[in-house]
Amino acid sequence: MNELNLVTDKMTVIQSKHVKTDYLSTDICLNELLETLLLLYDEITLDAHQRLIPFRRYYSDGRFSQSAHNVAHYLAFRQHDLRSLQSQLASVGLSSLGRAEADVMSNLEAVIELLCRSIPTEQPFCITAKADHSGHDILATNSQNLFGNPHTEHNSHIMVTMDASVACSAPHIRAMLSHGMTCARINCAHDEPAIWEKIVNTIREVEIETQKRCKIMFDLAGHKIRTGKIQEGPEVLRLKTRKGELGKVTQPARLILCHEASISEEVISASDEPLPKLTAPDDLLAMLEPGQVLHLTDIRHKRRQLFVEKMIASGQWLLKSEKSIYLGSNMTVSLESDGNTSNATFCLGKVAPIAQAIRVIKDDLILLSDQASFSKPASYDENGHLDQPAILTCTLAGIAERLEVGQAVWIDDGKIGTMVEKVGSDGAWLRVTHAKNKGDLIKPDKGINFPDTHLDLPALSCKDLSDLSFISHYADLIGFSFVESAADIEELIEHLHQNAAGHLPIIAKIETNRAVKNLPDIILGTIGKHKLGIMIARGDLSVELGSARLTEIQEEIMWLCEAAHTPVIWATQVLETIAKKGGRSRAEFTDAGMAARAECVMLNKGPYILDALDALVQVVMLMNEHQHKKFSRLRALHW
Repeated sequence: MNELNLVTDKMTVIQSKHVKTDYLSTDICLNELLETLLLLYDEITLDAHQRLIPFRRYYSDGRFSQSAHNVAHYLAFRQHDLRSLQSQLASVGLSSLGRAEADVMSNLEAVIELLCRSIPTEQPFCITAKADHSGHDILATNSQNLFGNPHTEHNSHIMVTMDASVACSAPHIRAMLSHGMTCARINCAHDEPAIWEKIVNTIREVEIETQKRCKIMFDLAGHKIRTGKIQEGPEVLRLKTRKGELGKVTQPARLILCHEASISEEVISASDEPLPKLTAPDDLLAMLEPGQVLHLTDIRHKRRQLFVEKMIASGQWLLKSEKSIYLGSNMTVSLESDGNTSNATFCLGKVAPIAQAIRVIKDDLILLSDQASFSKPASYDENGHLDQPAILTCTLAGIAERLEVGQAVWIDDGKIGTMVEKVGSDGAWLRVTHAKNKGDLIKPDKGINFPDTHLDLPALSCKDLSDLSFISHYADLIGFSFVESAADIEELIEHLHQNAAGHLPIIAKIETNRAVKNLPDIILGTIGKHKLGIMIARGDLSVELGSARLTEIQEEIMWLCEAAHTPVIWATQVLETIAKKGGRSRAEFTDAGMAARAECVMLNKGPYILDALDALVQVVMLMNEHQHKKFSRLRALHW
């Protein structure tokens, strides 16, 4: 350790001799530059050795792989602020070391050797065992082991999240494979094993037919914490007319009266919207004819009429109204036929309660409660004054007692920001710090992030363990959600072996602040014994770090993984506008261009996924002609 400190002190002295400016003079002393590099070389060697010692148990016979040595060298290398050195090297036409990730020591050795040849010296630079230059080859091999061979001329793979509504269709899978998909992602947070099995069987059938391999990644759901159910609102069904600019009704309100058995069947109107349905007694349905009128008084005590238009199916009648109606459960109606109103009345069926949401604006207080059964919107007295603040529940029991004053809580994937203001016996009081000017809605089953709170959850949830017993028989890759440490990886490896699936590679999804801090340990603790890939899960990661910080971290993760020769999946909202809406966003194309540096790019599901695949393949092919990772290829430009 004393030797390491001595080298560090010398390094500081040498660097202090150089003037740090934005421009450089031509009289840089090559001898001092060489001395700086030699000291840097020694310090990296010693530092890397110290870094590897705690990870020896993860490697067979304690022998570290080339990838482990290189990532340790890279971590040691990046401990220094080398901006001045970079500029000095560039000024004399030498490598700037800015692309040394895959082979750190060999790049450093090459620069030192060139300096030695440029300076008359009695003792030439000599290293007994020079580093290997095969880092990129190792990365390419590791990528092929995880994702297989690309289908097209570019080197990147494309992963697509499966949409259960269409992914069991062979033509749909066939089309995605022909448009560039090489990997399929099945999200275990959605659907069920029976659906997953259908998707897998369809993919395997199409593989045989097309002779195109498609790896399948099952993505474990993990401890995704979500907002709880919101207390149901009143039982009201609003039938709304549409009016033109002059206030005249252009489209009447419509309703379908039907038997109980057909209430679940969806009927689409001319405006492509499903029509509301309400059950009616059989004797009333049997009496209905076109032209008849139903009279009623709605819940606002407004007298209204529903006109019978036609029968659209057996026991299903289409009715309309020229005025808006607010219907409640079990409302009574009377039937008019040929201008005569029957004395008989009929009771209509139950109306579904209104799905509520919690509206919040900046500076509102919300009670995050461990005791309440349901979330509740804020309530107000008859004068409009706040009576009871909104109550929010979440899917993680006992969360409020884990929070501390000043910690951030983000709701709905970062759309709403809050800060813990007080913690008491009733829960944690959250002050809204970020929301739209007109307010935002908190709905049930939306993600909640606690970036400042160590939740101390088990690495795998009960659902994860249950899903593993099924997916181990079908998966090519296992996506590990919310992994945060090397110990988490060890636990998953153990469970994979218990399910006779110890051979399956793990994709560690980096989506929390703690995972970012522990990423070097996760990599060094895994690559010696198990196949590993890293996913930059930018959705939750953006919430945890902030969007500005994410732009920096996603680059750093790419560099670190290249140094470890570990393949990367660039994920979340890549060409999202195309996939979801069929539109195009210039910013998203720029993002896709950056994504092309990863070994695999993930697209989310959407009705226009084939268009998104075509666009991504085009971007990747163009960018691969210009660059490989950070290395500019300098293809000829034709202006």
